[in-house]
Amino acid sequence: MCRMILALGKFSPRSVLNAAIAMGEGILADHDNPLRRHPNGWGAVWKDSSSPSGLSVYRDTRPIGESLETARIGEIETNFLAVHARHATLSRNQGIEYTHPVTREGTAVPWYLLHNGFLPTIYRYLGRDRSRFDSGEYFDFLVPSEGARLSDPEGILAKLEALEPGGNSANAIVINPRRAYVIHWFPENTPYPEYFTMRRAETEEAVFIASESIPFLADRWLPLTRGRVLEFEF
Repeated sequence: MCRMILALGKFSPRSVLNAAIAMGEGILADHDNPLRRHPNGWGAVWKDSSSPSGLSVYRDTRPIGESLETARIGEIETNFLAVHARHATLSRNQGIEYTHPVTREGTAVPWYLLHNGFLPTIYRYLGRDRSRFDSGEYFDFLVPSEGARLSDPEGILAKLEALEPGGNSANAIVINPRRAYVIHWFPENTPYPEYFTMRRAETEEAVFIASESIPFLADRWLPLTRGRVLEFEF
């Protein structure tokens, strides 16, 4: 299970990264899950006009609070940034190949997934005989093989509602060079609804969506409604 944040508009990237540190280390934790620290790596995706794809990506297996300074992304300038701090649900799924953002190689449009939650039964929807990495399987469930839009957001939510029990959240930020989507879904019977409820805040110049309220980014944070897909262009 993880902490995530998306920022769009005019904002301080370093402040957004500091927000990810605060969530990853449990500094601002005010939720119903005893889990506080998220030390199993972190990653980021941001808009970068100097990159051939229009996006740049960073992944690190160290805790974000211990490695941000050596990552050398604290001084980036961008109008879109998404950051993910990870707590591996299964101890075997650790290392750079499991560090978010999750992606798929060889597609015409690059896509990236940041996921908070555990979906151990989603592999069955894909017709596979076992799960190797639930977030990777969630990526294949969500992301089209062609095009730069998620098709049928309402259909995605209906399929999530119909998944076999066992998972706890499909919260995600899904990104390509043109758009970002926030998927906000978890079962109604989750034992940690506060932990999985994402928040949104807006200033005059920026929009933020995060796993927790971040007072030093914005004053007023409102919870997202369960069962929504939000789309942003940048």
